[in-house]
Amino acid sequence: MTSKKDSNKQRLLRHRRVRAKISGTAECPRLDVFRSNKHIYAQIIDDEAGRTLCAASSTAKDFGASGGNKEGAEMVGKAIAEKALALGIKNVVFDRGGYIYHGRVQALAEAARSAGLEF
Repeated sequence: MTSKKDSNKQRLLRHRRVRAKISGTAECPRLDVFRSNKHIYAQIIDDEAGRTLCAASSTAKDFGASGGNKEGAEMVGKAIAEKALALGIKNVVFDRGGYIYHGRVQALAEAARSAGLEF
């Protein structure tokens, strides 16, 4: 009998491999993405200080769309970029969290780029 691979376990292994190579600093913090089936979350993190500088998600009270589709991901990407620019953060390192750069993750990244973040 063959066993099915645990896709989240594989994602976490990919995420650890990527996190071994990238890190956020005060000058260039890390833009981290987490997606679930219903929602999508983004944080800008300074790993040296161990602080989350700003965050945006589809679970916010004033969020008017679903986080489980590309339109919701685009709205989260624009929101995180606006919050980052308000704090004076322009350059970030993108951490896709072990997810494939496709679909909602790609939509969030491109919306953040178009709103003014550079990565």
